Amino acid sequence: MTRRTPLNEAHRKLGARMVDFVGWDMPVQYSSVIAEHEAVRTAVGLFDVSHMGEIEFTGPGALETVNRLISNDLARCQDGQAVYAGLLNDLGGFVDDVVAYRFSPERILICVNSSNREKDFAWMSARAEGVKPVDRGDEYAQIAVQGPKAVGLVQRLTQADLSKVGTYRFTEGEVAGVKSIISRTGYTGEDGFELYCAAGDAVKLWDALLEAGQPDGVKPCGLGARDSLRTEMKYALYGNDIDDAHTALEAGLGWIVKLDKAGGFIGKDALVAQKAAGVPRKLVGFELTGAGIPRHGYPILKDGVRVGEVTSGTQGPTVKKPIGMGYVPTNLATEGSTFDVEIRGRAVPAVVVKTPFLKKS
Repeated sequence: MTRRTPLNEAHRKLGARMVDFVGWDMPVQYSSVIAEHEAVRTAVGLFDVSHMGEIEFTGPGALETVNRLISNDLARCQDGQAVYAGLLNDLGGFVDDVVAYRFSPERILICVNSSNREKDFAWMSARAEGVKPVDRGDEYAQIAVQGPKAVGLVQRLTQADLSKVGTYRFTEGEVAGVKSIISRTGYTGEDGFELYCAAGDAVKLWDALLEAGQPDGVKPCGLGARDSLRTEMKYALYGNDIDDAHTALEAGLGWIVKLDKAGGFIGKDALVAQKAAGVPRKLVGFELTGAGIPRHGYPILKDGVRVGEVTSGTQGPTVKKPIGMGYVPTNLATEGSTFDVEIRGRAVPAVVVKTPFLKKS
């Protein structure tokens, strides 16, 4: 059965092209992927990300329970701070990548990928020592407001002082009269907020943002632009760039792994062993130096031998280059290393480049 977010009808009224995305009926684009991409890079775009899941831990011991499940360390955070983290399996691979919000030591909210919501909840429930999780996903809607004009737009609709909400921090307040969690995170490389509200208030909030953002050139944006925007920043997508078979160290996400935190976490022993032995492969960013566009699943070749495959790829609308990501042996992972990407039977040359592809000032 296809699932629908609370904004489904709003998307259809705006003429969105809808597609099935991991069991959800979601907008892939409204006007064009490039126009929506450029709106986020130059003005402001709105994304319905209500398909994401929310899992909550409340009560004494919530912080300690969650901290044993995630790779990052919420104990080092203040209330009102969020962290990007991994839920890792015993081999150090990804069950999922998540954002964990610390409201207090007795209330932690974890945002999980839509495709993994049920799996993550079962995984957490089976391993939570102390506080048990509650699936709040059906209670929340989530709207991402992204772009250089995003802060000004949201600020006009709230009395909360957003200048006090730093990156990966959050506050609670009303936006356009809708009670919201205002989180300064993002998946585009631009400034902005994720607004969590009650599912029943989603249309009111969405419509208010669209109306108030008209002078800013606001555009509703679909999954197509979300993918091209995150690829230009080399932000990983679960199921493409990270999964249960690739470790956090291989994915270049060692910075979200706190091997020294008190109490440890699931997957730590495997990562310690891999770090000591040497990481055999790494996720790199590359540009094609020949004609073509890299796509997920295309083989990566060295001297005609397959050594990996493309995990994400696109023609970057802002960088105006064919760019991609993929796992290659560690000896090919340094900047300037070369290999080929097989595109429809042709070996197209590529070079490893420093990422993100889009350099932000």
